[in-house]
Amino acid sequence: MKPAHLSLAASASLIALMVLCVLWEGWLAPVRPGGSWLTLKALPLLLPMFGILRGRRYTYQWTSMLSLLYVAEGVLRVGDPGLMGFFAASELVLALVLFFSTMFYARLTAPSRQPGDMR
Repeated sequence: MKPAHLSLAASASLIALMVLCVLWEGWLAPVRPGGSWLTLKALPLLLPMFGILRGRRYTYQWTSMLSLLYVAEGVLRVGDPGLMGFFAASELVLALVLFFSTMFYARLTAPSRQPGDMR
């Protein structure tokens, strides 16, 4: 894949994951009726937003590790009943797309993989 495609996948999955976290815990299937403080789990996803959109390799590197927190939550909550399980599965898929797209982007854009490198 080309870095441009991976960048688009990372950007789209990051934005979709933020929107999902807010809607899920705020209105659609909160832990407590009326919403919960778990909507704040979307805040860490704001940190890499501008670096991802600007294509900064270092941001892609650490965002791949950040996405694993959302993978873990999705795995733990996927067995929940009703809509909670569906949203957890959605979170899991989006977090995995984010993980793999950021990881492969960072790998493909490494200075050692650029043309003209004699390593």
